Amino acid sequence: MGKDVILVTGANGQIGGVLTKALREAFGEQRVIATDIRKPEFPNAPFEILDILNKERLIQLIQKYKVTQIYHLAAILSAKGELNPQFAWRVNMEGLFNVLEASRLDQIQKVFFPSSIAVFGAQTPRINTPQDTVLHPSTVYGISKAAGENWSQYYFQKFGVDIRSLRFPGIISHENPPGGGTTDYAVDIYYAAIKGETFTCFLRDDTQLPMMYLPDAVRGTLELMDAPADQIKIRTAYNLGAMSFSPSEIYQSICLHEPDFKINYAPDFRQQIADSWSASVDDSQARADWAWKPKYNLPAMTEDMLYHLRKKQNTPEQNFS
Repeated sequence: MGKDVILVTGANGQIGGVLTKALREAFGEQRVIATDIRKPEFPNAPFEILDILNKERLIQLIQKYKVTQIYHLAAILSAKGELNPQFAWRVNMEGLFNVLEASRLDQIQKVFFPSSIAVFGAQTPRINTPQDTVLHPSTVYGISKAAGENWSQYYFQKFGVDIRSLRFPGIISHENPPGGGTTDYAVDIYYAAIKGETFTCFLRDDTQLPMMYLPDAVRGTLELMDAPADQIKIRTAYNLGAMSFSPSEIYQSICLHEPDFKINYAPDFRQQIADSWSASVDDSQARADWAWKPKYNLPAMTEDMLYHLRKKQNTPEQNFS
């Protein structure tokens, strides 16, 4: 482990910042190179500017640091992608191709590529969505992720690139703000609660979606990448599950700690996106192949989210047990 050098693309994002920190704890700070298109306000070294569309710059950094693993997180997410589909397709697909080709040419040992429940569509079974199922995504983000899964498998089978992937559900975190996804409400609602604001939800109250707390997502990623190659049976992307809930259910869990919290509902274009996704996923393949098991459910996540957000904003802990 000590000899590996890891490059993270999209390190400023919701997952990227926390994953970079976890990787540095595991491999050493100087062996994890954080990159993004913009420098963060308080960058942790080493950090490099990287536009993922610039293949030459990517290869330059790989060779400069003698990179052995890449965690490719740079992407345009679902809701933001619908505002400019052509640009989202270019960033998501050309960026992935740059990583795949650089990995092939420079013999990168391992690559992580996050997929998403956005690959599912209206024809996909919504309850306990199987690992192998119909993929008819309805967003450019989902289309790019579905294509990316197949290209990942192709590069593994054709060129031996050890690329591994997870179909992430909605990710909830107190560390970094969300980046324009359809599940962002499940982060924003906690901020509204501790500020004493009425929250307006852009989904219906009964919209069930798979969700995951970021510590589980990061741990699952590291466990997948640490597993022996012969245990990785899925080379498109593994279903990854933790919990499923609706806006009304997360609201009720918050009200146990903040009984005066109020919510109203104003579904917008993101409702149609959410309706095309799964309500729950079957992740038995991940559990069988590399012993995946989530630690957080909705009550535990809510308690932890409120604690950390109050601490971050120096808000008095009222009605908290």
